Amino acid sequence: MSSLKQFIRNVRAAKTIADERAVVQKESAAIRASFREESHNSDVRRNNVAKLLYLFTLGERTHFGQIECLKLLASPRFADKRLGYLGTMLLLDENQEVLTLVTNSLSNDLKHSNQYIVGLALCTLGNIASVEMARDLFPEVETILSSSNPYIRRKAALCAMRICRKVPDLQEHFLEKAKLLLNDRNHGVLLTGLTLVINMCEMDEEEGGEQGVVEMFRPVTGSLVKLLKNLSQSGYAPEHDVTGITDPFLQVKILHLLRVLGRGDPQTSEQINDILAQVATNTESSKNVGNSILYEAVLTILDIEADSGLRVLGVNILGKFLTNKDNNIRYVALNTLIKVVAIEPNAVQRHRNTILDCLRDPDISIRRRALDLSFTLINESNVRVLIRELLSFLEVADNEFKPILTSQIGVAADRYAPNKRWHVDTMLRTLKLAGNYVKEQILSSFVRLIATTPELQKYCAQKLYAALKEDISQEGLNLAGAWVIGEYGDALLRGGQYEEEELVQPVREGEIVDLFTAILNSSYAVQAVTQYIITSAMKLTSRLQEPAQVDRLRRLLLNRQADLDIEIQQRSVEYGNLFGYDEIRRGVLERMPPPEIREEQRVLGEATTKKRQSKVPAKKKPNQITEQDMLLDLMGGDSTMPSADTNAGVNGTQHNADLLADILGGDSGLSSPPPQSTSSPVANGAPKPQSNMNSIMDLFDSQPSSSTPQPQSSAANDIMGGMGSPPPQQPQQQAHTAYNKNDLLLTFTVQRSPQAVQVTARFRNTSNFEQLGGVNLQAAVPKTQKLQLQAISSSELDAGQEASQLMRVTSVQGPPPPKLRLRLKVTYGKGGGAPSTEQVDWSEPT
Repeated sequence: MSSLKQFIRNVRAAKTIADERAVVQKESAAIRASFREESHNSDVRRNNVAKLLYLFTLGERTHFGQIECLKLLASPRFADKRLGYLGTMLLLDENQEVLTLVTNSLSNDLKHSNQYIVGLALCTLGNIASVEMARDLFPEVETILSSSNPYIRRKAALCAMRICRKVPDLQEHFLEKAKLLLNDRNHGVLLTGLTLVINMCEMDEEEGGEQGVVEMFRPVTGSLVKLLKNLSQSGYAPEHDVTGITDPFLQVKILHLLRVLGRGDPQTSEQINDILAQVATNTESSKNVGNSILYEAVLTILDIEADSGLRVLGVNILGKFLTNKDNNIRYVALNTLIKVVAIEPNAVQRHRNTILDCLRDPDISIRRRALDLSFTLINESNVRVLIRELLSFLEVADNEFKPILTSQIGVAADRYAPNKRWHVDTMLRTLKLAGNYVKEQILSSFVRLIATTPELQKYCAQKLYAALKEDISQEGLNLAGAWVIGEYGDALLRGGQYEEEELVQPVREGEIVDLFTAILNSSYAVQAVTQYIITSAMKLTSRLQEPAQVDRLRRLLLNRQADLDIEIQQRSVEYGNLFGYDEIRRGVLERMPPPEIREEQRVLGEATTKKRQSKVPAKKKPNQITEQDMLLDLMGGDSTMPSADTNAGVNGTQHNADLLADILGGDSGLSSPPPQSTSSPVANGAPKPQSNMNSIMDLFDSQPSSSTPQPQSSAANDIMGGMGSPPPQQPQQQAHTAYNKNDLLLTFTVQRSPQAVQVTARFRNTSNFEQLGGVNLQAAVPKTQKLQLQAISSSELDAGQEASQLMRVTSVQGPPPPKLRLRLKVTYGKGGGAPSTEQVDWSEPT
């Protein structure tokens, strides 16, 4: 049999994967054969286990060598025990049944006279201890903690930490011994003792108890401060010196424990303040060792009840880190400043220019952190400067940054804009630079701003028209331009001048039609852009005066009546029919009234923002404010609304598209459009149930939305196919099919009350002979609703048999939703086979 070195050479000499596999299989077979011979030669067994460990590093199967490792443990020779314990730690874990056989060997070796064998046993126990092993062996570890040998004491301290993690009830047995370790003169023992105490205190905090462990160790704060002071002021100590600093590892551990002890306790924090100031000012920052101590000191300053001056000192240290050439130090500083900005905003603002410089860093992770931090710095006083820098960054930013960057700019402009003119110019610049990445909520907010600011409507129409003449490749710019030109296109015909702007020449009607035609004939006319332009072209037929141009627009609509997209085709046909009824067409295409956010939503949005700001340090740090939170703030919503309250919700998190659909859906209660709206990204107030045809009339309705339906003329009803009239009421108990496949029919019966919507789900096995088993239904609703789902009456359905299940849907606030939207997950098995799961989306028919 070959030696370990020869085996490694053979593996490395293999030129192909197949050759390596052959070498490994041949050696594995030889090892198995050797194990079966039951050789009593410990050298052979040790050689085989060593080769097994090499096979383990290659990812090969090594389970057949577990017993051989246990045999090595029983050997009296140190070399055998060392390899046996190494094999035990690598090849076994706490879930292996054979681990129970190790307990006896560990118990014996923990009492061994050789300190190195005791160390091996402690190391192994600290790595693979199960709950049973911890309970069996903790008395030996507790005894060893009192040993006079520092080598054994420090290993026992780390082993005790593992035992406390596995069995928290045993922690009380080590408290007094841990306190004694903090007074040890040996730095190694002191370091492991600090680690044990920190672990105990943090476990106590995680359990949410009365923090009795932390209170027990707070009296040692004075001795820890004295020890840290001696370390930071001591001279050269050869055995503990690291590049001129005495035992930086011990200093970092002491700072960590002081942070744990001083958190939430002003008295203890007062004891720590002076030494933290000394460490922060006297530690050498030219080397990485000193920076590690400074960083730990900053974390401690920011976590305890330190005074404002000390926190400013900590922020200044982080600001100095930002000028360091090391990427890791800069990243750590940015990451920490994001958490600090809510506590000391003014101190962080002083380093604003340095943070903005990081936006141009070659390292993408640093750019990402700097971008997050820049957004948290924006306020009323610096919004112009920071948005200008963010727009400059947007010009050169990677595509992965652009969605969140455009959202951040939109939200910041909406919240802190000094005036509406600046707000409009900022959003125009954003649309020009990254229109393909602007989310629908940001676009909706921009259009709402224009609609509610009459003095800027002409200016916006001119600017968007000029931008589209230069570039039609940005989808967001195309959408905003199409809507504004369609709504206020007549302002372009007048030309004129706006404040200090240069004189704008009037635009000819034919040029507007040429622009729309060019966009439609380009490769950038995606479905949404086409829908917007079709609707805007229809609006322009009532804004333009030249019959020839109106006829061009009519022919443009006529050309889309055979479009492959059914939505575009339907709109084109319906719009074309309006040309025979000019009086109705003018009424339908009147200018849309300014959209309004309901007052209760505005108040709710402001309260939510204040609540979030007041709780940032304790509950939600600025770097945890998600993009969805920002968009909800922008739309006047409440990001704290609970998600769909289902007893059995759809597994996994929703994609961004699903979240946006929830926000923009007809049931959401937010002032945003249905996802398919192509006339305006802005709704007209409170949502109401719509059909596909009703939505077109609603988009051009000249009156604000109201809960009372407006009467429509019979001529309009005849022309538009009943578009203007509300859909007929469905019978209250009519059953709607939600799923019908593989002999399983699922129907919903909807019953409404002022408080909730009751849904009865009925399952029916339509097969004549096969049984359906494991039938189960899970459901989810939009975030603005709550769902209570009861258990199914029977999960086994024989041929022709039925079962039922009840659901109750309510709104988080306000009346129940007028139209249900459910995401369903149906699980069932057929003919005794394994259950299969299918996901479907169901909307209540109108």
